[in-house]
Amino acid sequence: MKEVLVFSLGGSLIVPGNVNYEYLHKFKKFILKLTKNYKVVIVTGGGKTARKYIEPLIKEKVNEYLISLVGIMSTKLNARLVSGILNLKYDIPDNLKEVKKLLDKNNVVVCGALGVQPNMTSDGDAAQISEYLTNVDGLYDKDPRKYKDAKFIHEVNFNDFIKISNQIKYKAGQHFILDQAAAQIINRAKIKTLIINGKKLENVTRFLNNDDYRGTLIS
Repeated sequence: MKEVLVFSLGGSLIVPGNVNYEYLHKFKKFILKLTKNYKVVIVTGGGKTARKYIEPLIKEKVNEYLISLVGIMSTKLNARLVSGILNLKYDIPDNLKEVKKLLDKNNVVVCGALGVQPNMTSDGDAAQISEYLTNVDGLYDKDPRKYKDAKFIHEVNFNDFIKISNQIKYKAGQHFILDQAAAQIINRAKIKTLIINGKKLENVTRFLNNDDYRGTLIS
């Protein structure tokens, strides 16, 4: 069986405001090129779509479980969109068993969140399957969108990354480089993980070819 690459595709890349067709078309060509040598699993996040639906529920002080359900459905809607762009004709899987079953027969599988799991976003689901990418260049010591002096981290070990992720309190629809559950799974399974800017897909190719790339490696 071909080596499997797992991408966590941020919802903010799929629907930054309106559906980003130009990016999705580019992403499709990139994925189809990869399938010559790899099998690919794409886990879609909910992004702004999820946050727009979650916001009024938070204002109404709805319990976290119901808020999570809304977020999960947003990831599945985005999964349907990406699956359609890739012209995949099979159903969106709802659990790990279904992901594996589809991957045995196909080169590409797209899914959203795999059910309600405590303190987990779609990044955690991707970590359960394996490896990921998102929409910043990599990991910084603080949010580079807020702090001009934020320092880029090119490589970090599993334990140090857990310490960083644990500083962020979990909430449904959170927007962080990787959630706490993902960090724990990556550490437990010792999954080599690459964080890159999803708009700069060439960095994935450079990494796979052992060339210089812009991103953060967790190992």
